[in-house]
Amino acid sequence: MVLSNQIYKGAEGKESLIDLEIPESFNGEIVIFIHGFMGFKNWGAWHLVQEYFIQHHYGFCKLNTSHNGGTINNGIDFPDADSFKNNTYSKEIEDLKCAVKWIDLNLSHWKGHLIGHSKGGAIALIAGAQISKISSVSTWASIASINERFPRDSALNEWRKNGVRYIKNGRTKQDLPQGFDLYEDFKRNEKAYDLERVCRNYIKPVFVAHGINDTSVSIDNGKRLAKWLKQELHVIANADHVFQSKHPWESSDLPVQLKALSEKTISFLKTIQENK
Repeated sequence: MVLSNQIYKGAEGKESLIDLEIPESFNGEIVIFIHGFMGFKNWGAWHLVQEYFIQHHYGFCKLNTSHNGGTINNGIDFPDADSFKNNTYSKEIEDLKCAVKWIDLNLSHWKGHLIGHSKGGAIALIAGAQISKISSVSTWASIASINERFPRDSALNEWRKNGVRYIKNGRTKQDLPQGFDLYEDFKRNEKAYDLERVCRNYIKPVFVAHGINDTSVSIDNGKRLAKWLKQELHVIANADHVFQSKHPWESSDLPVQLKALSEKTISFLKTIQENK
């Protein structure tokens, strides 16, 4: 079964795009991939990651979060600046729960695993603890703190005063708006969204990986997550934040580093199966 660019309803009923592929030799387990900040499901080599997991008998689902700035007609170039402005962590967590329900409509028997990249790692950790269908979480170059990503002092006050700030998208050259409700949503849920607290209380298996040369989210983030989870940090050699991929990705092969990461993640998932 291959479902591409299907529509699901995410937070606040907003429609967004989702993919689901189930191999013929399906092992009953689906990996759900969550993109990061200014990300989308078709970025770079994520489609080749999907192929790799399919080859190893896993189902694979990847989605655009509902307020990432994409639309159902254009899920790549951030045409919906208003939805980007109104995005929050709570909405992305709700999106993930909606995606799980959408999979349930298309498949009766399955269990799931989350992979979250960058900001998506935070979403995976928080939501993964809450969704019974999810058996494990894998973080790829994840942030270790939501609070640390916000501006401080005068910059925070300016954002509060104006109600909006602008973030440059290096690829599209857009100045994308971020509403202050992003910060207020975090403050309303600060205890629930405290990743140290979340990790120290985790009861599901978690895999933590980070590129050694990550300059976007430093490897210190991975070290902290692994410490709080009492897990090994899997360091990917010669890897940047996106594990040497880029957008667009024109090769038919995975970058060596991203393939190594996928291999390690599958080994982790197989270990979970063996221990049951």
